[in-house]
Amino acid sequence: MSEKQQMQRRLKSRHIELMALGGTIGTGLFLGAGKGIRVAGPSILLAYLITGIVCFGIMRALGELLLSNLNYRSFMEAIRDYLGPRISFVTGWAYWVCWLALAMAEITAIGLYIRIWLPHLPQWIPGVITLVIFLCLNLITVDVFGEINFWFALIKILAIIILVAVGIFMMLIQFKSKGGYVASPANLVRYGGFFPTGLHGFVLSFQMVVFAFVGIEMVGVTAAEAENPRQVLPKAINHIAVLILLFYLGALAVIMCIYPWNQLSPNNSPFVLVFRDAGLRGAASIVNFVVITAAASACNSSIYTTGRMLAELTADAHRPAIQKISQLSKRAVPARAVVISCLVIGLAAILNMVMPSGVFTFVSSIATTSFLFIWAAIIAAHLRYIKQCPAKRQFKMPGAPLTDYLVLVFLVFVLVVLCMERQTLEALILTLVWFAILGVVSLSQRETE
Repeated sequence: MSEKQQMQRRLKSRHIELMALGGTIGTGLFLGAGKGIRVAGPSILLAYLITGIVCFGIMRALGELLLSNLNYRSFMEAIRDYLGPRISFVTGWAYWVCWLALAMAEITAIGLYIRIWLPHLPQWIPGVITLVIFLCLNLITVDVFGEINFWFALIKILAIIILVAVGIFMMLIQFKSKGGYVASPANLVRYGGFFPTGLHGFVLSFQMVVFAFVGIEMVGVTAAEAENPRQVLPKAINHIAVLILLFYLGALAVIMCIYPWNQLSPNNSPFVLVFRDAGLRGAASIVNFVVITAAASACNSSIYTTGRMLAELTADAHRPAIQKISQLSKRAVPARAVVISCLVIGLAAILNMVMPSGVFTFVSSIATTSFLFIWAAIIAAHLRYIKQCPAKRQFKMPGAPLTDYLVLVFLVFVLVVLCMERQTLEALILTLVWFAILGVVSLSQRETE
C-alpha cells in the first residue's frame, strides 16, 4: 500500500482488549451456561482453565509473530510469509467466511431476543436495523468503532461482575433459594463430587468450552490500526486470555455455588435465576437487554474483522477490479470491503424467512470448528518463525517450541472430541470438505508470490 493507503493507528489497548472480549464473551455464557454445566457439572471449571491456558499460548504465539514485523496488517501476512501463499489463501478465506457466518448467527439472535419484548415483530427487521447502524459506524473512523464496541462490551462485563458480587454476597449471608438450597462453595462438590458426570462428561464439555474462546485471535486483525503496537499489542494479549478466563470461571463458579449444578436448566439462563432470586425486579428483561448488547457487540466485531480481512485478501489480487475492494476511504477505512461483507451478512435477513433456526446453529458449528484449523495455522507459522529467525525474537512465547507442540496436541484432542457427537461430527466433516475446496482453489496461487 502507498502512504495514502495506510490504515490509521488509532486503536488503544482498551479498544483492542474489549473488542476481543466483545467477540468472545457472548450469548453462550449468558444463555448457554446451563447447558455446559449440565454436561460436565463443576468439572467444567477445569475444562475452562485448561482451555484458557492453551488460548494464552496461542495469543503469545500470535503476539510474537505480529511484533516480528510491524508492517503486518494481520496475522494472515505472517502465515503467508512462513507457510506460503496457498496455506495463507485457504486460512484467510476460511477466516472471512467464519466471521460472516458468526455475524449472521448474531443478527439472527438479535431478532429472536427482540421478539421476547415485541412478539409480533418480524424476526428479520431488528437484524437489518442493527446491521445498517453498525455499517455506518464502521465507515466513519476506526476509533469511533473502537469506542462504540468498548461501551457495548463493557455492559456485559459489568453484568458478569455484578453477578459475581451478588453471588458472593449470597454465600456470605448463606442465602437459601426457593428450592431450599443454601448458597455455599461446598455445593461444588456436594452433589456427586467435582466430576459428577465422570470422565466422559468432562471430555465432552471441551467442545463447548473451546467454542467459548472463538474470536480471541481477533487481536491479530488489529495490527495495522493499533496505536503504538509495541506497547499496545503485548499489553492487550497478556490481558485478554486472563480476563476471559476469570470472567467465565468466576461466573460459572458462583452460579454452581448458589445452586446445585443438576438443578440448573439447560434451556434457561442461570443469570436470570440468580438476579431473580436476589430480588431484582424484571430480571429476565435485564438479562435479555444484556444478551442483546452481547450479540450486538459480537456482530460489530464481526463486521470489523470481515471488512479488514476481505481488504487484505483482495489487496494483492491480479485483477484490478478485485484489487479495488481493498482501497481505503478518505477516513482510512476499507469501506468497500466493509460494505461487501455487510451485504453478505445481510443475506441472513432473507434466510430468516425461508430457513429454520437450526440451520444457523449448524452453520455456526462449521464456523467455530474451522477456528481450530486457523489456530493451528498460527502455531505452525510461529514454529517456522522461531526456527528461521531465532536471533530476532522478541515478546517470546514462554516455553516455545515445546508449548507450541502442546497447543497442537490439545487442538487434535478437541478434534477427536468433536467426533463423539453426531452434530459436531457432521460439522467437522463439512469443515474438512470446505477446506478441501479452498485447497483446490488455492492451487492457482503461486508459491513464489
